[in-house]
This record gives sequence, C-alpha cells and structure tokens, in this order.
Amino acid sequence: MNRKLLYPVSVCFFCLTLPVFAQQGSNRHITLEAVVTAKDGKPVRGLTENDFTIIDNKTPQKLEIFQPVEGTSAGAGATVTVETILLIDRVNTSFQVANDERTRLLKYFRQTEGKLPQPVSLVFFSDSGTKLQSASRDGNVLADALDHSDNSLPVSRRGQGILGYAQQAQMSLSTLNSVAALEAKKPGRKVLIWLSAGWPPISGPQHQSTAQDHKRWFESIVETSNALLQAHITLYTIDPIGMEDASQFKAGQYDPYLKWVAAPSKAEADNLALAVLVNHTGGRTLSASNDVASQIADCASDQIAYYIISYAASPATAPNEFHGIEIKLDKPGLKARALNGYYSQP
Repeated sequence: MNRKLLYPVSVCFFCLTLPVFAQQGSNRHITLEAVVTAKDGKPVRGLTENDFTIIDNKTPQKLEIFQPVEGTSAGAGATVTVETILLIDRVNTSFQVANDERTRLLKYFRQTEGKLPQPVSLVFFSDSGTKLQSASRDGNVLADALDHSDNSLPVSRRGQGILGYAQQAQMSLSTLNSVAALEAKKPGRKVLIWLSAGWPPISGPQHQSTAQDHKRWFESIVETSNALLQAHITLYTIDPIGMEDASQFKAGQYDPYLKWVAAPSKAEADNLALAVLVNHTGGRTLSASNDVASQIADCASDQIAYYIISYAASPATAPNEFHGIEIKLDKPGLKARALNGYYSQP
C-alpha cells in the first residue's frame, strides 16, 4: 500500500480534506465491542444483557445482538475474529527512539521461538510511504519483515514550523484512513496499536483560522471517525519513550479536545489528534513504560474478554448528525470502554 498525499504539502493544514468513505444507510446498525473492567483494571466476565443499558442520543436502545466473548469464542459454538495490527511510525518518532523500539520489537517477535499468541499484521509508516505486512502467528516472519523495513532517518520538520507539523498530521491521517479503508473489507474486530505518541499539536490561540477552516476540520473528523467505525477498529497508542518522554507532548494536553464535535464551528485541528481518536474508539493511551512488549501485551489483554453489542440507531434528520453513546452498567464499580460516538447520515 503506497501512501499518496491528498493535497499539496505547501497548502495549509487548515485546508485538510480526507478521502470520503461510503456511509451506511439511514437504518444503520451500530456494533460496539465493549471492554468492561473492575477497579483493578482487569476485564470482567459473566455479565448478561440485563446488566447493560445502551443510550444513543439520550435514548435507551433495544439490543439486537449481545454476545460475551472470551478469546475467539462467542458462545454456543460461535467464533469471532480479532486482528491485531502494529503500526510502526517512523514519521512522528525520532531516529534514536525508533531504533530502540525496533530492537525491542525484534526481541518480542523472536521470543518463545517466534510463536505468537494471536496473528499480528504490521504497517510500516515512513516518509517513503506506507507498506503492509500480512498477518502471521510466526514472529520470525514478522521480525524478518521488520528487519528489512525502511530504517532511514526521518525527515525533520521542526524548522518548517506549523506547515511542517501540518504535513506530519496530513501524512498520519492519510495513512490511518487508508488502513481503515482496507480493514473495512474484512470481517471482525481490529485492534490497531499505533507505536508513537502521535503527530504534533497544532491548535492554539496563536493560529488564526477561518469558518472555512473549521468546516474542513469538521468534515475530516466525520470521515475519519466513520472510517474507524465501519472498519470496527479500536485504536490504541503506545509511546515507545514511555515516562522518559521529555518532548513537546505532555499528559493531558489533548483533554480540551476529547469532547466530540457536533458542529463545524466547534471543530479544531487537534480534534483529529491521535490521543483524541483513541479515546473516541474506546482504546487506551499507554505511556507508563518504555517496555514495548509488555505494553503490547497490555493492549492484547482487552481481547481476552469483552462484549459484542449491536442495536439499530434512529435515522438522522440532518447530514453529519452527531450521536453520543453511553454505556450504563447495573453492577457498581464497573467501567465500560467502547466507541462513544459517531456521525449519522439521513
């Protein structure tokens, strides 16, 4: 898969427009893969349909499908597919950090004689393009692919200021949408683990924006969010620097942008930040350690036990109508993580 830029690099990020993906019909069926955890963070098994209340746009929903999943079993002899995708980001990661991450990943793939607990596919994202390595349970195959992947110095864009950061964001979002478009053709849940802290922040009072800028940002938010929804992707991010990160990324800096945007006038560039998209899909941001292998295993733990929940959403009354999703649990002390919003079409 070769990445193509969607607009000239010299054009301001305020003009970002992503590819348009097919929208589902007005009687769209929303499927959630909900991970329920206790206070200790461990997944909770054994819940029933009666323990869940799904609220869409403040309206309780009638569930069409409810399936507890443990591993690849969905009960009554049924099986589900879960694909793990590791996206190795060399655009938003320094050369030194990328090499350290590469060493740790090679060790992870070759441990236990290369036998992985589940199939893993790789996406190599660099300045030279984006390439996909097919899923395999053989860690040695994946290690060889990683060994032969692009190991060149990443292009430094700091001297280009906002336009350089805009280019990084453009390339990253283009890759994410391209992966989602491919994964939408496959059945089952996908866990996409993005190995970097993400692209640099862009929003701020120092950047002047117009109504047209906000409109384009909003269109990109809608397309990216719905692309992830249609591909059944839960997005995670692992910062390979971990707690040693002394870069411009600070804990909580994207908190003001976590709330879903319901109208173009409220859209900002950082509503498309990686940490924000992770939150919206029900994934997690991991930065407590630079032990990449243990962090990947931590993400994989969300695949051990979860619940597939499906319902028919009400038709939209206007284009790009935002629907917020809330999951309420009858048992105290439990927390559910899943997709928490989407944009519907009439």
